[in-house]
Amino acid sequence: MPMKEKSVLEMKNIHKSFPGVKALQGVDFNLCEGEIHALMGENGAGKSTLIKVLTGVYEKDEGQIWLKGKEKAVSIRSPQDAQRLGISTVYQEITLCPNLSVAENMYIGRTGGFGQNWKKMNADADRILRSLDIPARANQQLSSCSIAIQQMVAIARAVDMDCKVLILDEPTSSLDEQEVAKLFGLMRDLRARGVGIIFVTHFLDQVYEVCDKITVLRDGKLVGEYEIKDLPRVQLVSRMLGKELDDMTEIRSESLVYHEKDADTAVFEAKGLQSTAGIKPFDFYIKKGEVNGFTGLLGSGRSECVRAIFGADRVIGGTVKKSGKTVKITKPIHAMKNGIAYLPEDRKVDGIVGDLSVRENIILALQVLKGFFRPFTRAEANKFAEEYIKLLEIKTASADTPIKSLSGGNQQKVILARWLLANPEYLILDEPTRGIDVGTKIEIQKLVLKLASEGMSVTFISSETDEMLRTCSRLVVMRDRKVVGELSGEDLTQNKIMNTIAGGEEESCRS
Repeated sequence: MPMKEKSVLEMKNIHKSFPGVKALQGVDFNLCEGEIHALMGENGAGKSTLIKVLTGVYEKDEGQIWLKGKEKAVSIRSPQDAQRLGISTVYQEITLCPNLSVAENMYIGRTGGFGQNWKKMNADADRILRSLDIPARANQQLSSCSIAIQQMVAIARAVDMDCKVLILDEPTSSLDEQEVAKLFGLMRDLRARGVGIIFVTHFLDQVYEVCDKITVLRDGKLVGEYEIKDLPRVQLVSRMLGKELDDMTEIRSESLVYHEKDADTAVFEAKGLQSTAGIKPFDFYIKKGEVNGFTGLLGSGRSECVRAIFGADRVIGGTVKKSGKTVKITKPIHAMKNGIAYLPEDRKVDGIVGDLSVRENIILALQVLKGFFRPFTRAEANKFAEEYIKLLEIKTASADTPIKSLSGGNQQKVILARWLLANPEYLILDEPTRGIDVGTKIEIQKLVLKLASEGMSVTFISSETDEMLRTCSRLVVMRDRKVVGELSGEDLTQNKIMNTIAGGEEESCRS
């Protein structure tokens, strides 16, 4: 199959399945020489799977991969195969060795043992660093460099290995604005040298600053490939979310709208809150009996905001008040003692304790508040567990069943039970319905509204905008790790959310 004249990479009809999941379904991807090409999509869209197929981490089920200079489609069965073919990847998490020098990191695995000419290696490394305008010395220890410089060193290593395709996977997630600017300068330099760059990111502003084209994936399928000038931001958001602007309707049901109690009372409020997770300082408040939420694309900072409120990430600035009085919340235990509960985004990593029983998982938060030196009796623990298993209709053989044996939806219900047993004033739910069946989703949404009608304050985060509109009366909109708007009342619509995420491109919406 002849490649397009300027193409350096063509992936055709790529399929990849895992048990019960079609991760990629007939995806095409084309990368040209001297092009920065954004690969965009929400969680589960297939971006990571496509990259792993290209780099040999996964073997494709079907399809072909063509590279410039090769007469036949190539077979990539390992990352080493990919590297030999001129495909290099720089990941968000630095995969270099911080205890070695910059030069050693650039040449590790390519030079040999005791016979190495260290003087030549350092000189070669310095030459490459200078040619790419990277402010590092060959003989300095990598750990003394900033994260941005370490990523640039990884890129320099790839360039020196004559890479034709450079994959940058979320390279700017840990960088400040000045560091991002330096990285973009290097990317533009490589583009001018003819390198094809695949840029995987969640930052919309960065895509429009540095990229030439965008390919959008959704649910494992190709949505389309677009020139950057032909795809306004609001249209990009609609392609990623799968919501066509013309078809959007108000979906909030009057029967699900809760009735606020003490509507003017701010139960919790934060000013200038900031954490080590890289979110910009933000203000926040929630009233008694209110359900509000943080919305935005994946990576926008939704989860980082609530983690800062709960003290799950180290707080480095701002103040928090409870019912008008300043409180100190720098650790989760501080938040718990102030009546805040938090169901985390990743229940398997941060939520369940897999080897413990359903009973032990349910009583965990209350036991922490009581103190482990004052354990509940077996009868008390059984009473709590049976009450919430019945209340939330948790499907389990018994309270003694290890929680890891339960379905995802029932695991989620157990974590909910854990926090409800602690009787919080303020409940934070981050993606409480992800990966569970539709019936359980509706049960959780109804429970949230019932809790609010009884006076509990709830923050609800979901990747599904429809779900947010059904449950929330006010939404804080995030983009690129900063708050960019707040919507309520008549403004609480799909169109308004997407326009705010995209940067208020009202005209683009009508064009």
